[in-house]
Amino acid sequence: MDIRLNGRSAVITGGSKGLGLAMAERFAASGADVAIVARSPETLAEAKKLIQKGAKGKVAAISADVSKAADIRRAYDQIMSEFGKIDIYVNNAGQSIRGPSEQLTDEMWQSDLDLKLFAQIRFCRLIFPQMKERRWGRIISVLNIGAKAPGPDSAPTSVSRAAQMAFTKALSGEGAPHNVLVNSLHVGVIVSDQIVRRHQREGANVSLDDFIAQAGRSVPLGRMGRAEEFANVACFLASDAASYVTGCAINVDGGRSPVV
Repeated sequence: MDIRLNGRSAVITGGSKGLGLAMAERFAASGADVAIVARSPETLAEAKKLIQKGAKGKVAAISADVSKAADIRRAYDQIMSEFGKIDIYVNNAGQSIRGPSEQLTDEMWQSDLDLKLFAQIRFCRLIFPQMKERRWGRIISVLNIGAKAPGPDSAPTSVSRAAQMAFTKALSGEGAPHNVLVNSLHVGVIVSDQIVRRHQREGANVSLDDFIAQAGRSVPLGRMGRAEEFANVACFLASDAASYVTGCAINVDGGRSPVV
């Protein structure tokens, strides 16, 4: 199936690295105008060059901290100035703060909720009305399988992800009468920048390739996923091909989650 996004405009938060960058490259190659949002101007500039190599439309890179309401408003205004509309919003910015609950401070909880849940809420508040007016929209939240099956010491990240999943379901009901489709994609273990950082923390004397191979053994498919595999599913959901899919929490995890 040849998925096309011609004439669509998309914004991807956390779009300068890892899954965000892979989705941006896939969307741009499929014909969409793509805006990536992240904090580091240097990383954004590098990512923009990579995306432009295969892009069929415009590419914008916007430096913003989506944990801050003012930055979200400024990023939205810039995207609207560049593209004139937003058809696809991918809420991908995130972090993985976790630990024993009694050691988590209010500041740690608030930081996680601001970056994940409230960023999603604030962006959707701005984007949702125009999608409803045009009777076409796609909202995709990139979450973790921990949103469905949180493990011990997984707060606050699993809790904020679960809240995002609930918000996604609620919003899908509001959007359905207006052809605004809202879904979440739940990642398991994917070869990405987060895995590189985890290897640096935990890898000891094991090479990165061996570390990735070991991490993949717990997955029923026997390996870690690739960012482009995740991006392919996101591109499908962002397209007209997914016109009857909304309110779903879809695992892209090689079968790892104990919850469907």
